[in-house]
Amino acid sequence: MADRLTGYRILILETREEAQFSRLLAEQGANVLQCPMFAINDAPDAAPIEAWIRRCIETPFDDLVLLTGEGLRRLMKAVRRIGVEQEFIAALGQARKFARGPKPGRALREIGLEPQVTTEKPTSEGVAEMLSRLDLKGHRLGLQLYPDKDHSALIGAISAQGAEVDAVLPYVYDAKAADANILTALDEMAAGHIDAIALTSSGQPRRLFDVARAHGIEDRLIEGLKQTPIASVGPVVTEALAAHGLKPDITPQGDAFFMKPLISAMAVALEKKLPRTTAN
Repeated sequence: MADRLTGYRILILETREEAQFSRLLAEQGANVLQCPMFAINDAPDAAPIEAWIRRCIETPFDDLVLLTGEGLRRLMKAVRRIGVEQEFIAALGQARKFARGPKPGRALREIGLEPQVTTEKPTSEGVAEMLSRLDLKGHRLGLQLYPDKDHSALIGAISAQGAEVDAVLPYVYDAKAADANILTALDEMAAGHIDAIALTSSGQPRRLFDVARAHGIEDRLIEGLKQTPIASVGPVVTEALAAHGLKPDITPQGDAFFMKPLISAMAVALEKKLPRTTAN
């Protein structure tokens, strides 16, 4: 049923799939306040990315692990720039493909491929646990990384299984570019102008607290979150909230840790508990 969120103002912090999340909320009538946690840019040095792509084409990997959908999309951007799209997709088609959660799987489908396995736990630890059950001895394994994370434990765990890991980091974050937007969002929450904040990754609460702490307004953030219903997409986000003494007011039912079930859960919860306050 459409328009279930008409009159509600929803704050979203999604960066990688901001447009999709905003569109899905808008289709339900929500007034969406977008506040990406950081800007995403291509890696400043294209040479290592292009070299990784060419190695993949020349000798296709036995296994490919994608940690983010953004990573594959950035790789495809580089692939198209150097004119090897068909060759690269064909090489990926030969590999056994693993996705850390649903987002890399969606990115694979955009180029006509499917993951063979998607992790039950969309974390690096979940990836390591999944791969630990496989025989990787002698395999060449392509690993797409993401920024601002120490991946040495994951790479070490895979290497310990006898695989040769070939890693690539195709994009970087620019956190400072988004600080002003985050501070504005904190003011909106503190003023009671937000009906719900939707969290879709564990990095989002961490980033909110990092910015608030850097500007000396952590207490203001906590008060804003206490008076604003928090919607968590799943247990990883909920765990990140718990580290700050918070818990979500809204979560999807069952094991459906995706945007659409989260939106449905928000619609049900807000209709039961809150007046429509977009006019603030």
